[in-house]
This record gives sequence, C-alpha cells and structure tokens, in this order.
Amino acid sequence: MSIPFTHTHGDRRYSGRSNLDRVERADGAPLVIALHGGTYTSEYFDIPGYSLLDRATERGIPVIALDRPNYVDSSPLESEDSIILANAAVLGDAIGSIWEQYGEASPGIVLLGHSIGGAVATAIAASDPSWPLLGLTTSGCLVRVPQESRGAWESLPPIPMIDLPVPMKDQVMFGPAGTFADDMPAASHPSNTLVPKVELLDITGGWIGRRAEMCAQVGVPVYHRQGEFDALWVTDQGEVEQYRAGFTAAPTVDIELQLGSGHCIDFHSPSAEFQQGQLDFAREVAKAAVA
Repeated sequence: MSIPFTHTHGDRRYSGRSNLDRVERADGAPLVIALHGGTYTSEYFDIPGYSLLDRATERGIPVIALDRPNYVDSSPLESEDSIILANAAVLGDAIGSIWEQYGEASPGIVLLGHSIGGAVATAIAASDPSWPLLGLTTSGCLVRVPQESRGAWESLPPIPMIDLPVPMKDQVMFGPAGTFADDMPAASHPSNTLVPKVELLDITGGWIGRRAEMCAQVGVPVYHRQGEFDALWVTDQGEVEQYRAGFTAAPTVDIELQLGSGHCIDFHSPSAEFQQGQLDFAREVAKAAVA
C-alpha cells in the first residue's frame, strides 16, 4: 500500500496517495498523475493485487493519484456549467505546482485517467497546459451512453452527493462472471465513495456534446483501452473507431477494446496486462521526449 499524499495550491487542498516514498526512479521516467472516476477515491489505483502504484514502483515510475475535488479531503468545487471542465481547470493548475515540487529529473508528466477522471484528464490535455505534458492514457470513456443512463441519473434524489448502492454499482462497474477473479468485486470496495450528482449528469450529457471538440485539441500521444463489456458506454468496435478518429491533433493514437473486461479494467482479469500497457506507454513517450 502507498502513503497518503497531500498538496496545497492557492486556497485549494488535494488529498491522494503516491509511491514517492518507495520508488527508485528509473532514468528518464515520467511523473504519472492519476485521476480516478466517479464513485471511487484515489485508492482505486492502489487496491492490493491490482495496484497501479505497486506496478509503477516495480518499473521505477513515480505516480501521484489525486482525489479530485469533492472527494475525500480535496477541496469542494461547484460549477454552474460543466463540473468536468471545472475539475480540469483547478486540477491543471494544481498539477503545475505539483510538477514544480516533484518533477525533479523527470522529462514531463503523463496524465492517466479512468472514466470521469479520463474525461477530466482529456480536458486538461486539451487545454495545452504550461507544464510539460508528454502523453494521455485513459480508460472507461467513449462516445455515447445507453439511452436510459441519463434518465437513470436524473431520477436520483435531488441531493448533491449520491451514495450508489453497492450491488447496483458492482453490476455496472464489472463485466460478466469469468472476467474477474473470486476476490472481486469485494476487493474493490475500500475505494468506494459518494459521487457528486452533477458529475453523473455531466458525463452523460454535456461532456458527450463537447467530447469531439476536446479530443480534437489534444496534441500529445494518446493511449486508451475500453472494456469489452463496459455497461456504462455503448461499446463496440465501431464506437471505438469513432472515438479514435476524434484525436485529430495527436501525433500517435493507440485505442483498442480490452477483451474480457468490464468498465473498471483495473479490477478485471486483464488488470496486469492493462496497467503494464499504460506504464509502457508512459515510458515510451518519456523516452521520445528526450530523444
């Protein structure tokens, strides 16, 4: 397990977790900033046996997994427009100050995001940040959601934070039997938390409307994997190809279905393959940056 991480930028505080205390940085390794999805905390990236932070430590790659605004001890955030773009604005600024403090000999930053965190990471990448962004790796976000999804979220109680029932959450976050080990979904439950209702409405509404514009503004290499059995998005090869086609300014785009997985690829049987692929991508874009 990794240590708690805290960072303050301006009047905003961020909690999270990192492997900075135990990683022996490999030469030329990037700094990876990981952003979790809705209903999860930064612990999503540090579940024993499924930990991205552990695998990154083995590879000599420093990782900071942040709790996004409104999660755990990170400062609250409201927006009259898009909560995803508001997340991107404040996190983009915070990552700049994190880079100044922890970048050290790294050639730059790789953004890694899952689900709503992937949308936030994409929006940050699209903003052409002032700090050295090397690449973008995401999962669990695509082009369209099933028709009933938006209505389901709109029908939730009119309260700011939603506590999804665990059986309901497990049903949509995981693929069919046989795609995950016997310890799942239970092993993932320590990373469960409340989710701002506005995030659920934005990712199924406003974000879908602006997704193409955001993707077209990303000017760094992109690596994305979409679980074959992702129940939260309309998921098939055609949708994957449409998503890939949106990154018109990216110098390289590697976007594929991850077979044998549901929405949370990190918690399914292909977890090790998937995370090693993300880390391979991070090392490759860092190597290219200093070549």
